[in-house]
Amino acid sequence: MLKKILIASAICCTIVPSFAQNDSTKKSSTTFTAYLDGYYRALLKDGGGSNNNFTSFTNAHNSFKLGMASLKVDQTLGKFTASLDLGIGKRADEFSYNDKNILTNIKGATIAYTVTDKLKFTAGKFSTHIGYELLDATSNRNYSMSYGFSYGPFFHTGFKADIAVGGKTALMIGLVDPTDYTSFNSKPKYIIAQISSASKNDKVKGYLNFLKGDITTQYNLVIVTTLTNRASAAFDASINQQKFGEGYSSWSSKAFYLNYDFTEKLGLTLREDFFSDRTISPIGVGSVNATTLSGKIKINKLTIIPEVRIDRGSMPLFNTKTGTANSASNFVVAAVYAF
Repeated sequence: MLKKILIASAICCTIVPSFAQNDSTKKSSTTFTAYLDGYYRALLKDGGGSNNNFTSFTNAHNSFKLGMASLKVDQTLGKFTASLDLGIGKRADEFSYNDKNILTNIKGATIAYTVTDKLKFTAGKFSTHIGYELLDATSNRNYSMSYGFSYGPFFHTGFKADIAVGGKTALMIGLVDPTDYTSFNSKPKYIIAQISSASKNDKVKGYLNFLKGDITTQYNLVIVTTLTNRASAAFDASINQQKFGEGYSSWSSKAFYLNYDFTEKLGLTLREDFFSDRTISPIGVGSVNATTLSGKIKINKLTIIPEVRIDRGSMPLFNTKTGTANSASNFVVAAVYAF
C-alpha cells in the first residue's frame, strides 16, 4: 500500500508543477511545525519498581524520557496539499508499533486534493478519526493517555473523502487497510466513516465515528462543548467488537474531560476514564478506572504539565513490593516545547 502511495505521490509531484505553469496565479506555500516533549514519571505508594501502566507512551519509572521530537511539513499548491509528518522517540515507536525501521518514524504522509469547497480527497497514512485524544503532546491537555486512546486504533493507510453536507454538517467516508499498518499485503479492507456537526455558535460540536473490518467493528462518539470563556468539556465513548473463530470479544471505553483556564498561561484539566474489557480477552485488564489531574503552565513556547494519576482495577493488576494491588498512583511532570 505504501508503495502505491509513493507512486501516487510521484505522479502528483509531476502533475502539480505542470498545472502551475499553466496558471501563474497558483502560488506554492510551505509551512514547517515542530516540537519536542519529554517527561519524568514516578510511582507513588509502593510500586515495587514496576511501571504499572496499561496505557500508551508513559511507561518509564524514575527516569527522564524523551517522548518525541516531531517535524511536520505541509505544502499547498493550488488545490493540492502534501503533508509529511515525522517523529523520533517512544511515542512514534508505539504509534507505529507494527512497522519497522524508517517506517516507524513516519507519523503521517498524505496528499489531498480539494475538488470544491464541499469535497476533498485524501490518500496516504493519516491519524484515525476515532477518539478525542491525539498522538501529539501539543494537541492534548493531559500528558498521559486514556485507555480508549491506547487500545486504538491509532492510524489508517488508504483513501478518504470529506464531504460538506450543508450548514455545520459534514461527512467523511474512506477505504483503508487494517488499522495500524503502514503496509499490508492482503485483500481485507476496512470502511471508515464520520458524521460531524455543530451548533450555530460552534459551542457544541459532535462527531459520530465508525470503523468496520473483516473481524473488527467500532463505534465512537465525541462531543466537545465550550461552557464559558474559561471552561470547556468533552466526552469520548467507544464500543469495539472483534470476532475470533465462532466467538466474539468486546471492550468499551468512556472518558470525561473538564478544562479550566485561570489565564491563558495557567490551567487545569480533569479526566475521568473508564475502560471495560468484557470478556477479559484479548486485552486482559478487566474493568479499569483512571482519574487524572493535569496542570498547564505556559512560558512562551514551553508548556509544563504536572500530572497526578490514580488507576483502579476490578482485579489486582498493579505490582507492589509485596505482591499485587487493585490500584496504583503516579506523578508525571512533562515539558513540551513547540517551535
